[in-house]
Amino acid sequence: MAPALPRLLVTRRLPQEVETRLAKSYWTQLNADDHPMSEAELLQGAGDKDALLITPMDKSFATGIIARLPSSIKIIATFSVGYEHVDIAAARQKNITVTNTPNVLTNATADIALLLILGAARGAYWGERMVREDRWNSWSPTEPLGLDVTGRRLGILGMGRIGQAVAKRARAFDMELHYHNRRPVAAELAHGARYHADLDKMLPYCDFLSINCASTPETRGLVNGTLIDKLPKGAIIVNTSRGDIVDDDALVSALKSGRVAAAGLDVFRNEPKIDPRYRALDNVFLLPHLGSATRDTRIAMGMRAADNLDAFFAGRKPADTLT
Repeated sequence: MAPALPRLLVTRRLPQEVETRLAKSYWTQLNADDHPMSEAELLQGAGDKDALLITPMDKSFATGIIARLPSSIKIIATFSVGYEHVDIAAARQKNITVTNTPNVLTNATADIALLLILGAARGAYWGERMVREDRWNSWSPTEPLGLDVTGRRLGILGMGRIGQAVAKRARAFDMELHYHNRRPVAAELAHGARYHADLDKMLPYCDFLSINCASTPETRGLVNGTLIDKLPKGAIIVNTSRGDIVDDDALVSALKSGRVAAAGLDVFRNEPKIDPRYRALDNVFLLPHLGSATRDTRIAMGMRAADNLDAFFAGRKPADTLT
């Protein structure tokens, strides 16, 4: 008699190719209507399962739910690179393996960072709105005007894979590149960017600041009023990392005063319930967390999560183990 398949709860809908693969190796409970599951639903769904496949929107995994999971749960695979939404210490305490999906969304996220740089600098939001609202009456030599990207100075905060991919793309715009990281990266990975061990010393060189660092206790709220005041007046800030790295009060104030000329934001604190003040500002280019949102990337992420699950249930250590 064939052994029973491991039982898996998948908290959100995944690309069909991924769900089809999972169904061949697991008894899967899918989220048919793709609604964000409450903590009560998650606990109920986990009751008879061996594994969970979650997403960054399942934030209760950072706020106490892991301690309440049944002992049958042996692995949590998160459909993301970031894992600040998972209490890793609590998982270790319960001997639960946690995995993520690195390496497969680098290019898609770096593309969005460049889109934000261009969209913020060239006024993509107010430009499109003029056309859509039929307020574009004529071409004018003096208005509306955006800011140049080519030849400007770009500071990259966090020089991991995504930061490196941003640097590679920015070279096509002849940008002068600078970066801050815990340690310097190999020259071929820096793409000509100058390393600054001290973040404060990089900031005066940042006509644009691209946030690409992970969300950690050290980086949450890092982009605050003190940091912004060290940027050149009229700098542009873009964020494709995590919303909690930015102090919303400080950024909104700087955008209103002109201390920061514009911002491009793909991620937000408490998303999708973002700070409503951003919606009222014409100098902010907003996207709904599209960093990894291409079909190929989302399939690759799901397959990476499935690889980790398969390795675990085959008795091997998953490649992307975090615990």
